[in-house]
Amino acid sequence: MEAWFIIPVTLCVCMLTRAILFSHHKKTITIPPGPPHIPIISSILWLRKTFSELEAVVKTLHAKYGPIITLRIGTERTIFIADHSLAHQALIQHGSLFSDRPKARAALKILSSNQHNISSASYGVTWRTLRRNLASEMLHPSSVKSFSRTRKWVVHTLLTRLKSDSSQSNNPIKVIHHFQYAMFYLLVFMCFGERLDNGKVRDIERVLRQMLLRFGRFNILNFWPKVTMILLHKRWEELFRYRKEQEDVMVPIIRARKQKRAKEGVGLNDGVVVSYVDTLLDLQLPEEKRELSEEEMVTLCNEFMNAGTDTTSTALQWIMANLVKYPHMQEKVVEEIREIVGEREEREVKEEDLHKLSYLKAVILEGLRRHPPAHIVSHAVTEDVVFNDYLVPKNGTVNFMVAMIGLDPKVWEDPMAFKPERFLNDEEFDITGNKEIKMMPFGAGRRICPAYNLALLHLEYFVANLVWNFKWRVPEGGDVDLSEILEFSGVMKNALQIHISPRI
Repeated sequence: MEAWFIIPVTLCVCMLTRAILFSHHKKTITIPPGPPHIPIISSILWLRKTFSELEAVVKTLHAKYGPIITLRIGTERTIFIADHSLAHQALIQHGSLFSDRPKARAALKILSSNQHNISSASYGVTWRTLRRNLASEMLHPSSVKSFSRTRKWVVHTLLTRLKSDSSQSNNPIKVIHHFQYAMFYLLVFMCFGERLDNGKVRDIERVLRQMLLRFGRFNILNFWPKVTMILLHKRWEELFRYRKEQEDVMVPIIRARKQKRAKEGVGLNDGVVVSYVDTLLDLQLPEEKRELSEEEMVTLCNEFMNAGTDTTSTALQWIMANLVKYPHMQEKVVEEIREIVGEREEREVKEEDLHKLSYLKAVILEGLRRHPPAHIVSHAVTEDVVFNDYLVPKNGTVNFMVAMIGLDPKVWEDPMAFKPERFLNDEEFDITGNKEIKMMPFGAGRRICPAYNLALLHLEYFVANLVWNFKWRVPEGGDVDLSEILEFSGVMKNALQIHISPRI
């Protein structure tokens, strides 16, 4: 055969063989799958959806595309992960890469003082400083213990209010407002270091709650802020007005605390009960070499009170709703308490009793699994990451579907059922998810909620004393509706209404 023919044929065969053998090395890495994106239109549609609507759509898309999907929300690609093992890989095994927060959009910049709070700060020196201050000064066991008398007083006040409300009529009482007020008053005291009068407490509650309930209205402002500043200027004015109201209410309280400390010469190491504001007044930001501004202190106080109030009172209502719906579980908690407490003259479950109440702990954990306060936790990656054979682009938002992970039938048998017993078989259950993520009501990894132990203490202490002092039941012919909607957290669609009677 002619050489001129053999040589090119041989070269072609070699090149074809090389292409076949090494084609897998040239495979293009793409972002996770998702629905088609229509520029501008898709972004507006996603930004207009409520949390509940968005979660429902994401559930459908996960069923179609798999456990990791992508949506274009605004100008960014947002990735959603709904698998417990992928969540563990990202947050625990590759925690340093997935520990950032998404860049704050225009509206959130206003509310977070340009990301100068723990929940939204970028992963770095400022975030570590703010988190370390909270963890070491407010959440250290000795600090938590210093507020035990306040917790006892708040629980006593809650029981008194419930008893008074119940005795005024034969109508069922709506308990969520009592729960919110009790938890909020406790957090206000921890934040500002003193019992404020009811008027001030109500003012703080009002300015925080009106922002929480209306926050969804401001999502649309994040789409082309320069344009929305013109077209939606009234909504921007509303946002600034709400923020100013928060500062008008809280800055005078912060200044009064500062003046009191200066007058009395009290510092963090003087053996007195230290409030959160006390720690903020003494805090220095090393990267910026300055103290916190009053605006930033208001932002951090907002975060402290909101994170400790709304989520905990919501979880408390869900847990009590299930104990009302399933009376045999309520009685089992009471019997366990009776074995530990006996017949004390003072009808109180003390904090030191809680570690002995294993069934109570199981009820709390099952409540958090079945009804986690936060349904979605948002993270961001610090660099391009190839994850599960997909590209997660630098600064890309990664949302972990907390509620879906806690209801995964591959992990939990009969996941929709409320079964505290499932935790009795695992007394060393790791709520942090370090070994394995089965549920993550407080998040997981480096940005896990720093106050999760405090939240568990509050839930155990409040639930124990509520059922030990009262028998909780539904109105005659009624039932407990466990339907859910998403506001700031996953709340009961129809608030719990019950009859209570003293246990004597």
